Amino acid sequence: MRVQPKVSRYRPPRAKSSPYITGEGARALRAELQQLWKIERPQVTQVVHEAAKNGDRSENGDYIYGKRRLREIDSRVRYLTQRIDNAVIIDDPPRDPNKVFFAAWVQVEDAAGDAHEYRLVGADEIGDKQNFISIDSPIAKALLGKSIDDSVDVNTPSGTRELTIIDIRYQPY
Repeated sequence: MRVQPKVSRYRPPRAKSSPYITGEGARALRAELQQLWKIERPQVTQVVHEAAKNGDRSENGDYIYGKRRLREIDSRVRYLTQRIDNAVIIDDPPRDPNKVFFAAWVQVEDAAGDAHEYRLVGADEIGDKQNFISIDSPIAKALLGKSIDDSVDVNTPSGTRELTIIDIRYQPY
């Protein structure tokens, strides 16, 4: 007889991320919340309602997967609502645009002479956008408050990297 290991539903809490978000990031979160709550959830609820009318729910795929999707939607809605309520929206340019602050586009050069450009944004904004890095990342933390021609050493999982800032710019707000 094979003994099944106990599987726990416990998940360690996520590390708290900074509450900062750009104006465009806040608009994207609100749009996603609106899409989920006003459009997608009512459609899935209707599918579950129709599937429930068919009788035996234990073998009803539409019902089972619909209920699962409703839980996913509700979980994401709770998360988005909490993030939006607690967000600190940064819409104003910094007083000193010659230093790296939140929402900056920073161009750096590594020791090999390769140039990289990053935008420092909130954790919810990094998704599928290339070159967006979280303000909580090691690179962003090392760059904050620095100026052009400053060099920083960044401890990354792949080792220490030396980066030199070659350009800083901010998008028009």
